Amino acid sequence: MIKQSFIVAGLLLGLAACQSTPQTQVEDLAIEGTWHIETAAGKPVIDYSPAELIFAADGKLTGNNSCNNFFGSYTIDGQALTLQPAGNTMKACVDALMAQEQRVMQAMPQVAQAEMAKGKLLLKDADDKTVFVLSKK
Repeated sequence: MIKQSFIVAGLLLGLAACQSTPQTQVEDLAIEGTWHIETAAGKPVIDYSPAELIFAADGKLTGNNSCNNFFGSYTIDGQALTLQPAGNTMKACVDALMAQEQRVMQAMPQVAQAEMAKGKLLLKDADDKTVFVLSKK
C-alpha cells in the first residue's frame, strides 16, 4: 500500500511538473489609420506640415515625410513595432521641409516599439527613447 502511494504521488508530481502556465497573449496596439507626426527625432515638425504615417491593416506603411510621399511596410507584435520604408517620391521642397523629411526617413528604421500615452502614439527605439510622437487624424 505504501508503495502504491509513492507511485501515485510520483505520477501526480510528474503531471504537475508538465503543466505550463498559460501565456497571456499581448494584443497588438491599435495603430491602423492615419497619424500626424508631431515630433520626429526629438524635434517638433513645422506647423501645418503634411508629415504623417498611415498604417494599413495588411502591413502596408505609407504617408508623407514632410515633402514627399513614401511607401513601405510595418510589422507589429504586441508593442514591438518595426517600420520598413521602401521608397518615396522625389519632389523638391523648401530647405526646412527637406531637412525635416530627412529626419523622418532616418528615424523610421530606428523604431522598435510603440505605446499609447495620453491619446498619443509614441514610437520608441530599442533604448526606450521616443523617436516619433503621433496624433490620430
